[in-house]
Amino acid sequence: MSQFQANRSFMQCPPIKSHSRESDAQKGIPHPPHEHIRTGDFAQLPPFEHLLKPINFLGALTSRRSERGYSGDAISPAQLAFLLWSAHSIQDYRGKDNLATLRTTPSGGARHAFEVYVAVKNVDGLEPGFYHYLPTKNVGEKKVTIERLCPFGEHVENQLTDMLVRQRWASKAPTLLFISCLPYRAEWRYQEAAHRTMLIDLGHIGQNVMLSATALGLGSCPMTAFNQQLCDDTLGFEREKEYTVYVIPVGKLRK
Repeated sequence: MSQFQANRSFMQCPPIKSHSRESDAQKGIPHPPHEHIRTGDFAQLPPFEHLLKPINFLGALTSRRSERGYSGDAISPAQLAFLLWSAHSIQDYRGKDNLATLRTTPSGGARHAFEVYVAVKNVDGLEPGFYHYLPTKNVGEKKVTIERLCPFGEHVENQLTDMLVRQRWASKAPTLLFISCLPYRAEWRYQEAAHRTMLIDLGHIGQNVMLSATALGLGSCPMTAFNQQLCDDTLGFEREKEYTVYVIPVGKLRK
């Protein structure tokens, strides 16, 4: 089978039948955590609801574009809060032992096998560096808590440009969302069938971020080309457990 054929087969829906072996969920193994616990310093971002004026949804859909020309001007912490909240916030739990999370985006089996990190270059009131969004801190609330993981290197724009395989237009954005996958969250229930669904779920997150950026008057652009090793190492991932799958720069556009 050629690589083209293998990739096409992967995109197709697998037969709906019982697996030959039990999943970890069927074995009664506890479900994996809904959040990757890190050890950074917490920061509460300000409320964002005052930013949102009545929006014509049709207008948001028709005006969203992939934008690559960022001014580099600062965005507000409230704008960042809304972007993170719309991407991955938790509204409620369901099931025994809070088995499932209900979020702003849909996910097969409510597995939500992702984490959201953000490179803060120019956000008013926030120290530059890499941060991690903590949705379990504000379940059911329109609030956002983040933790600071690490500062940038000495030459931040070169560091980000290298992470983004020399796409310098993206490294000029004041903030960039890095979305990681923790595959076991979905494999726990769906075994080998989990990965196709996770890629579909990833698109839901990206669209929420980009429509939210449009609603804020900001530009964004989805990116799937990046230096895997450098991104994962910078964000402190154990590659077998967590890895970068998507990057979305967001910022004010050049006039």
